[in-house]
Amino acid sequence: MSRRRFRSFAIVSLLATLAVIVWGVFVRASGSGAGCGNHWPLCNGVIVPTSPTTATLIELTHRVTSAFAGFLVLLLVFFARRAFEPGHLVRKLTWAALFLMITEGLIGGGLVLFEMVATNESLARGYWMSAHLINTFFLVAAQTLVVWASDRDARPSLAGRERAAWLTGTALFALLVTGISGAIAALGDTLFPAKSFAEGLAADTAAGAHLFVELRVLHPFVAVGTAIHVLIVASTFARSADHATRVAAQRTGLLILAQVAVGVVNLLLAAPVSLQLVHLLLADFVWMSVVVLTAQSLTSDRQTEALAHQALAHAHPSAAIGDDGGAVDQTGGV
Repeated sequence: MSRRRFRSFAIVSLLATLAVIVWGVFVRASGSGAGCGNHWPLCNGVIVPTSPTTATLIELTHRVTSAFAGFLVLLLVFFARRAFEPGHLVRKLTWAALFLMITEGLIGGGLVLFEMVATNESLARGYWMSAHLINTFFLVAAQTLVVWASDRDARPSLAGRERAAWLTGTALFALLVTGISGAIAALGDTLFPAKSFAEGLAADTAAGAHLFVELRVLHPFVAVGTAIHVLIVASTFARSADHATRVAAQRTGLLILAQVAVGVVNLLLAAPVSLQLVHLLLADFVWMSVVVLTAQSLTSDRQTEALAHQALAHAHPSAAIGDDGGAVDQTGGV
């Protein structure tokens, strides 16, 4: 398999994973998580249920599409072995994606087996959902990096790029925290729905409110703080000398602004299911964009240096490459 075909397949695999994630949100928002009872991987104790309810069909669809996405990742590992030489970054990333896909399925199975679905209001469900979200973000990051690394041989490096690593690392951490708070807020919207923004605000601040409801009010503040930080990081890299880094930074800035706009509308309309799906998909896009920005910013200098050496070699055929990697002319000068 050629690298170009591998990259196309990797994109298809990533899109399939994103579709499964969005459908998973619909499963939670529609209260269909218990559509197959507390059985996993079987559905209501059988492989193919007879006379299924709507909730069963929704949950079963999620399981089937999840299995399909997992199969695509398995193929990704196989195709990577054919398209890339041993030790290439893509090979390692596909194995990471497969591992995370397996843990994703196990966590999903745990949610069902321990009945952390449907109308379960226990605090334990919040911990399970947080773990599920973190694993999902890491899975999406791995698959995104597979696509990113499939058309290059350079690897990210921390050497001399500590500031870039710190900036993008804090942005990724902030997005993780925001994602967790968003998952808790969405769970609160599902378990304790409000018909309007005013009704939701009153419920959030009422005495004796459930913890999920009390935490729901914090998400907008966490999200705004994260958006400001990500915008600052993006604006910093938007001035990079590397074109690919600039593009990644600009894309990140536009996506975070779109996410904030959708978040505001989602809040004002009391989180309708359709907007929840859009909000989550945009959150994945923002995460993917920052992941690419991180990888690109930690690679750009090495790529620029390699291109400079190539240009020097073409411009001065008499130049040789010294043992230290620098261009050395015939007189011994550097």
